[in-house]
Amino acid sequence: MTSFEKTTTSNEDQPADGATAPSDPRGAANAPDKAAAEKAILEAFGGFWGMVDTTVPGLVFVLIYTIKRDIHLAAIVALGLTVVLALARLARKETLKHAFSGVFGVAFGAVFAMMSGDAKNFYLPGMLYTLGLAVVYILSAVFRFPLIGVLLGPILRENLSWRTRNPGRLKAYTKSTWAWGIILLAKSAILFPLYWWGDATQLGWVKVALGIPPFLLCVYLTWIFLAKAPAPIDVIAEMEAKEKAEEAKADAPGM
Repeated sequence: MTSFEKTTTSNEDQPADGATAPSDPRGAANAPDKAAAEKAILEAFGGFWGMVDTTVPGLVFVLIYTIKRDIHLAAIVALGLTVVLALARLARKETLKHAFSGVFGVAFGAVFAMMSGDAKNFYLPGMLYTLGLAVVYILSAVFRFPLIGVLLGPILRENLSWRTRNPGRLKAYTKSTWAWGIILLAKSAILFPLYWWGDATQLGWVKVALGIPPFLLCVYLTWIFLAKAPAPIDVIAEMEAKEKAEEAKADAPGM
C-alpha cells in the first residue's frame, strides 16, 4: 500500500457490515481524495514553483558574482528575476504567498549585501529565516502543537481535530515536525560556518546545493508518516452534515 491509499481503503476498526460511523477518525467516508492529499503536502510548502522561487535567484546571484565579482549587478539581477517569477505566478493565477516571501527575502539580502559590500550577506536573511523556522518546528513538536499539523490540517479539512480526536495523526504530525526541524537545523549547521569562515562563492554554491534536496527529504518523510497514520477527520463535512440535519429538523412537520 502506498501514498495516502490508507486514508481511503484501510480501516481496521470498520464494522463487519462495511458501514462507517461518521465520528470514526479513520473512516473511509471522512478520508480526502488520495491524490488531493498528496498534492496538499507539496502545495502547502510551495510545490515546484516554490522551489524555483527560493533556489533560482540565489543561483543567479552566485553565478553572476562568481563571473563578474560585482555585488550590485548580481543583487539587482537576482531581485529582478524574483519579481519576474512573482509576476509569472500572478499571470498563472496562482497563490503569491510563497512568491512574496521569495521577493522579500531576496530584497532584504540584496540591500544588505549592497550596503555592507559583502556578498555573503545576500544569503544571511534566508539563513536566519531557516534557523528560526527550525527552532519553531522543534519547539512546536516539544509542546505537542506540531506546526506541520497546523499547516496541513485546514488543507486536509481536519483543522485541529487531530489534537484531541485523532491521536494517530497527532503522532504522525509530531514526527513530521521533528523531521523538518532537525533537517533545517542540520542545514543551518552547514551554512553558518561557511558564512563565518568561508568566502561568498563557497557559501553561495553550497546554499544552492542545499536548497532543494533537504526540502524534498522533508516532504518525503512527511508523506511517509502521514501515509501510515489514520485518515483525517473531515470536520468540514461533519459541520455541513450537522447544519443539514438541523435544517431538516426545522423544516419537519409539527416543528
